[in-house]
Amino acid sequence: MKNIKKIAYAFAAVLLSSSAIVSCTQDFDRINTNPNSPEVALSYGIWNGANKLVTDATRNSFESARVTLPWMQYSAQVNYTEEDRYQYRLTSGDALWTNLYTAASNYKKIIDLNTDPATAGSTSAYGANANQIAAARVMLSYVFLNLADTFGDIPYYSYGNPDADFQALNANEFLKPKFASQAKVYEDILKELKESAAMVETEKQVFTQGDILFDGDAMKLKKFANSLRLRVATRVKGVVPGAEAHITDAISSGVMTSNDDNVGVTYENSLVNPSPLYNDFRTRSDFSVSKVFIDLLKGKNGNFGLDPRLFKYAAPMGTLKASILDGSYVESTDPADYVGQPYGLDQSLSTSQSGQANFFSKYVYKKDYTEILMEYSEVEFLLSEANGWDQAHYEAGVAASMAKWGVSDSDIAAFVAQLPPATKANVLTQKYVALFMQPYEAWAEYRRTGYPDTSILLLPGESYALNVPVNGATTYTFESLIPGLNDLPKRLFYPTVIQTLNPENYAAAAAAIGGDKMDTPLIWDKN
Repeated sequence: MKNIKKIAYAFAAVLLSSSAIVSCTQDFDRINTNPNSPEVALSYGIWNGANKLVTDATRNSFESARVTLPWMQYSAQVNYTEEDRYQYRLTSGDALWTNLYTAASNYKKIIDLNTDPATAGSTSAYGANANQIAAARVMLSYVFLNLADTFGDIPYYSYGNPDADFQALNANEFLKPKFASQAKVYEDILKELKESAAMVETEKQVFTQGDILFDGDAMKLKKFANSLRLRVATRVKGVVPGAEAHITDAISSGVMTSNDDNVGVTYENSLVNPSPLYNDFRTRSDFSVSKVFIDLLKGKNGNFGLDPRLFKYAAPMGTLKASILDGSYVESTDPADYVGQPYGLDQSLSTSQSGQANFFSKYVYKKDYTEILMEYSEVEFLLSEANGWDQAHYEAGVAASMAKWGVSDSDIAAFVAQLPPATKANVLTQKYVALFMQPYEAWAEYRRTGYPDTSILLLPGESYALNVPVNGATTYTFESLIPGLNDLPKRLFYPTVIQTLNPENYAAAAAAIGGDKMDTPLIWDKN
């Protein structure tokens, strides 16, 4: 009974997952033994379940589409517009935390299976032990990067660092883990990514079957690790010692070089396991493409002219849901067919504007949509920044993004030929366009750089055009519902369950970061 209570307590604290629960069966071997099941868990099954959980948790209709997707003004809601005005549901932050820690504990389970002498031999049948460990370390780094970028100081686990502050995923020893500082977390993530890339055995498969991220390709894993390290090091350069050296080393070690290197989770082309947003769109119609974003793509804001990705990102105005869901509508290249929902409206104004709004396109709302973890175009923008806002890498990033979305070669060439010169503002604004449907990364980049700036994004206190007048008014003013928050939010609140079950360490973490508030900046938020 004592062990059972301990497990329940730890799970509520969101620092364990099924892997920890499975480990606590020492007194119930006879009850829990199934003669028809393998003695050792299938590592590739744990791998795929964790990968799906990561994308389910970060790209669904609540933790994404009601939080960062509208905050970055890719979308605007027709209903529940208070969330667009920063009053997000606390349950969304709680679920993000819970699911990412659950995924993390399952990646750790893969490491345990491949390092324990009792299981490493049988687990090697599913892929080289070193490659499975490397893959799990990379995805642990991805998960903890998202947690640190979202909340600040966090409970953290490291495969290769015994730091006393790293107490997560070990409830048997640390039922109420400390929160490691952001500086320590980012520094260790960089180390983990470097070491995991180095341990990859490129002549062997990652997993011999069922690998939904890399299809067994160890070189793709290695490039992902180096590219992710480039992302992290760029984020914390000037803040975490050694970050600049990691930028140089990650590039020289080999980063993504084409769209073939893109890493993401592709959902099933079925109604059994379709992409989260597609599945929700079948029964709800809450989300439209933001007028702010469409005005940028139409060339009304910014200095890029008409962007052909407009026709790939959004469905023409008035398109029926059924023809989006089955992919049958005819793509329009007339900019007049794209208006968008005004962003940040009071609920009383919202429905009056929706008649001219645009749904996401059939390329987004598709059963087998691929939720991207990192893609080649982002790497090119990072390379442009690393090389003093280099023109060639900037152009390559734009071209790669367009190609990924199916823009024709001729339209890509024409758009790239008229791009304004590479500057910090132009490169980062195009990076924002390319990060469409990857809102947490776009949010991090805005906080780090301040781009896209107020010539593109609408901030609290600013006015914007309505689609149709209301009581004679042709504009409205975007007002934040969080007192004192006059920019985009800088972080999410720590989960309420952590405040309740780990109060001492929660209080210490909140004090260390400057307060558990939405306007508390993270250590790299310098814009």
